[in-house]
Amino acid sequence: MKKSGRRLFLKKAGTAAAAFTIIPRHVLGGRGYTSPGDQLTKAIIGTGGMGRGHVGYEGTRLIAVCDVDKSHLEQAVSLAKGNVRAYHDFRELLAQPDIDIVHIATPPHWHGIMARMAAEAGKDIWCEKPMTRTIGEGIKVVEAVRKHGRMFRLNTWFRFKDNFYGMNTTVKPVKKVIDSGVLGWPLKVTVSGITGFDWKFYWSGLHNLKPEPVPPELDYDFWLGPAPWKPYNPERVHSKFRGYWDYDGGGLGDMGQHYLDPVQYLLGKDDTSPVYIEIDAPQQHWDAVGSWRRITFTYADGCRIILDGENRDKDAAYIEGPYGKIFRGFRSDIPDLQKLIDTLPDPEPQITTFTESVLTRKKFALNEENGHRSCTIVNLGVIALRLGRNLKYDPLKQRFIDDEGANRLINQPMREPWTI
Repeated sequence: MKKSGRRLFLKKAGTAAAAFTIIPRHVLGGRGYTSPGDQLTKAIIGTGGMGRGHVGYEGTRLIAVCDVDKSHLEQAVSLAKGNVRAYHDFRELLAQPDIDIVHIATPPHWHGIMARMAAEAGKDIWCEKPMTRTIGEGIKVVEAVRKHGRMFRLNTWFRFKDNFYGMNTTVKPVKKVIDSGVLGWPLKVTVSGITGFDWKFYWSGLHNLKPEPVPPELDYDFWLGPAPWKPYNPERVHSKFRGYWDYDGGGLGDMGQHYLDPVQYLLGKDDTSPVYIEIDAPQQHWDAVGSWRRITFTYADGCRIILDGENRDKDAAYIEGPYGKIFRGFRSDIPDLQKLIDTLPDPEPQITTFTESVLTRKKFALNEENGHRSCTIVNLGVIALRLGRNLKYDPLKQRFIDDEGANRLINQPMREPWTI
């Protein structure tokens, strides 16, 4: 699309979106109203494996899909039931007034731009993890969602649903134990194969990729979008993209928010970030993500999160405090643990169904604010890994201390015409 044509389109689309931002379709009958027999409508941007895996979820009706790969788009249309519109350009999809929720299931280098534009278009947002590829993009998404009064959910659910990795329990009873103070303070959390986690180092990228012809079904330039232009190679796209810094952060980017968001919740750190990041890793390639041995995050109060990539700590507890430990499988050295849990108050209630959040206009359990903070943990680790050095961070200013090289990675350049 020529730049002049794109500007004209965005001007028109922005006018249409603004009109529908004032009175969203699903609240025309009053706050939280849904007409009889009606459902919230949704659209999916990015119809690879993750996007096609979310064709249906409770209380919604899929009416539109979008992808820059024609084969993925055709598969999504055939998989969906009913009359589903197909789009190549996500901006055209966002301009449609009959869409309530946009599910962003693209590679992470698109998450920030699309989430911001969806908020500006008056859409509520369901976003895959990691929430954003950079800290700066996360800050901008929080600002946009807040400014436009949108609802946002991040698609990792372990702080409120399902058995957590390696624990044989949901997070809720663990949260009750920690809040009781029986373990003492500060706490150390170890995330490793020993405690039930897999850092998926197979997402490491390959070096010196050779240019290959772009498949006719793929708009590779649009797939790259804000990322630096590099010659096409199938290792860069679709299921392989996680191994390259331009699009994600390897296994840390893939699984980090799944693993670390519940830790943030357990420690009560939803409104802050670590102040010190220590890295032990081989020197990284400029383009391809590699493995690491250990990353340690320390908070101002002394709490630590240790990512043990080598499974070095053979006897590690998942959570350890001065007075007790909780191990994989929810074993502990606390006498009568279950009896204790039964006497403890439940954590604060949360909205755990996104359609309820959309209809009531009350924040989802994992929203843009706490989601940005848990994504920041991931991105702090990614930056330390890329630079190969320890870092000091100011959680209030959301800037690194005395390290301009690290601060340059907070807001990274985007390829024209894309910006956030």
